[in-house]
Amino acid sequence: MMPLMSLSGRVAVITGASSGIGLACAESLARAGVAVVLGARRADRLEQAAAAIRAAGGRAATLTMDVAVESDVVRLIEHARTTFGRLDVAICNAGFGYYGTLEGTPPEIMRRMMDVNFLGTYYTARAALPGFRAQGRGHLLFISSIVGRRGIPLMGGYSATKAAQAGLAESLRSELVGTDIHVSAVYPVSTETEFRSAMQRDYGYTVSGLGPKQSVSEVAAAILRCIESPRAEVYPHRKSRALAVLNAVAPAFTDRLVRRYGRSRDAQMAGAGTGGD
Repeated sequence: MMPLMSLSGRVAVITGASSGIGLACAESLARAGVAVVLGARRADRLEQAAAAIRAAGGRAATLTMDVAVESDVVRLIEHARTTFGRLDVAICNAGFGYYGTLEGTPPEIMRRMMDVNFLGTYYTARAALPGFRAQGRGHLLFISSIVGRRGIPLMGGYSATKAAQAGLAESLRSELVGTDIHVSAVYPVSTETEFRSAMQRDYGYTVSGLGPKQSVSEVAAAILRCIESPRAEVYPHRKSRALAVLNAVAPAFTDRLVRRYGRSRDAQMAGAGTGGD
């Protein structure tokens, strides 16, 4: 794909922007001259983030919202266009995970995970696309996970929601071929966010693992490069792409591999963790 225009002067919406990858993206984009609109549930964290961006010379607006509520997402998109006059980029980042066996995953948590991780992405894309079509350009970025390309033990529900994001991205890309509207799926590996601390806070245990890790700044940098020069898929930890390839050609071998190097519980109970919401 050919590079788009300079980032300066463009406008981006980011869901789950109060912490983690979403906040790192907001800070990186603002430094590059992008006006950012931060959406999440925690109003105090949003205002702190926006104030810091403005103090550094950037442009930022906020809206307290829940991505699982379609009307909230529509308000976020409208807020961006009303505040800054346009919208160029929508980063669908809000999400949370659950760690446990399938039969140990309560249906209400599975429903909430699907509502936030997948339907929140769907609502954001659905709200942003009409404006993108009208102006003839735009960029949707879905923050999935490497487990959306290859599921791992005891994260079946989370993996399923992230795979759903990947499928939606692929379908949209095929619909938009030949236009200047881009759709990118981002597949981070384990990233140091509030994901684990939320599990500690809400459920009394954390999850650890032997696999590769990366920082939020590394993920944000990869996303920034993708916005500057759009591509279909982004693997911030480049070597992790090999896992998706290996799974395609040798799934049974990959089953054994991910079981050996998967995550483990640090307490005798399963639980959920939120990220950037």
